[in-house]
Amino acid sequence: MATVNSYTGGMPTPDRTSLQQIVGAARDILERDGLAGLTMQSVAEAVGVRAPSLYKRVNGRDELVRLVAEATMVELTARAEQGRTAAEIADALRKFAHEHPAGYHLVFSPETRLSFELVTAASAPILRVATELAGPDDALEAARTLTAWANGFIGMELAGGFNLGGDLELAWNYGLTHLVAAIRAGSGR
Repeated sequence: MATVNSYTGGMPTPDRTSLQQIVGAARDILERDGLAGLTMQSVAEAVGVRAPSLYKRVNGRDELVRLVAEATMVELTARAEQGRTAAEIADALRKFAHEHPAGYHLVFSPETRLSFELVTAASAPILRVATELAGPDDALEAARTLTAWANGFIGMELAGGFNLGGDLELAWNYGLTHLVAAIRAGSGR
């Protein structure tokens, strides 16, 4: 817990506000107010410091957004790693997207540049199951196909893009089942 200092008017001292607290508050603000609402001032207010104090931990808004994207991707990866099948990994991705739609959009945004190491770690679960489905020679293509399909479905779902009615759970399961079967059949497995 942050230490209260009478000099700062009852606010926690900047030395007691951790980077983890700052990023956590920023992730909450992103979900509540969107990317435009994610400001140094809003984060400072959320953690109980003055905005200039944040610069002791974060170099500016661009770095803050990058840190939020990285923390979001780490959490998403941890959930995906629990999946043993393509369906379990895709379901974890979808569930995460519904729980954290702004964070989900941030990590899949073309403007977000995550480190190669982080992207490699995030890709490992889907590459593992894609290798099982399609074999090592076609694993990357299979992983990209599965990811693109799931991301497209989820993006349309979050945007309210399915306007013809019907059961979205049924559509999700239908698409995923048939896509996995097609990848498996294409590999002769």
